[in-house]
Amino acid sequence: MARIVLLNKPYDVLCQFTDEGTGHRTLAEFINQPGIYPAGRLDRDSEGLVVLTDDGGLIARISQPRHKWPKTYLVQVEGEIGEEALAALRTGVTLKDGPTLPAEARSVAEPDWLWPRTPPVRFRKSVPTSWAEIVLREGRNRQVRRMTAAVGFPTLRLIRIAVGDWRLDGLEPGQTRVIA
Repeated sequence: MARIVLLNKPYDVLCQFTDEGTGHRTLAEFINQPGIYPAGRLDRDSEGLVVLTDDGGLIARISQPRHKWPKTYLVQVEGEIGEEALAALRTGVTLKDGPTLPAEARSVAEPDWLWPRTPPVRFRKSVPTSWAEIVLREGRNRQVRRMTAAVGFPTLRLIRIAVGDWRLDGLEPGQTRVIA
């Protein structure tokens, strides 16, 4: 039976087990189970759900774009994201590496369960921020950040809240939940 562990990856942690001399924090600080690996990546400056498993087939289904496994993100953007920008995300945007698949995108309120980020997101009195929920079925490098920037709303904070049916629900940064 496959082992599956969910981790709420904190901000500024590499989504790998070794730092390769960079001096950055890694998954090894939070996971002490040999033989399990992350199914996909989250950038160092992103937070949230990482699925780890010893099942290579599951890793492939989650991480390879051809399987179109949904990944859901909460995104804090600079500015008040509106319907025009959200509609562009829903139809797909063209990035330097080509057009994206259509995403599910909607405006949401800042969640009341959200933990403070360390360090905090930069704050500017003259520029409001807003939140969106975006569901992707592909996983290009820094894709959510590049997509929101392409529609005029740079990402300030990015939190993956779900991978398929697995959700972050109740996991604090650095905490794990064993699924199987």
